[in-house]
Amino acid sequence: MGIIVCQSCDATIDHVEDEKVTVLYSTCEHCQHEKEKFVSELD
Repeated sequence: MGIIVCQSCDATIDHVEDEKVTVLYSTCEHCQHEKEKFVSELD
């Protein structure tokens, strides 16, 4: 069993089937949206 965790806010995004216990990091939809919004404001 593994989990996917947001690297920005530490929220659990999803659970995945795996042979061992793992923690994978990604970015949740909320944080990804905020990042895109921030980048577009810089342009």
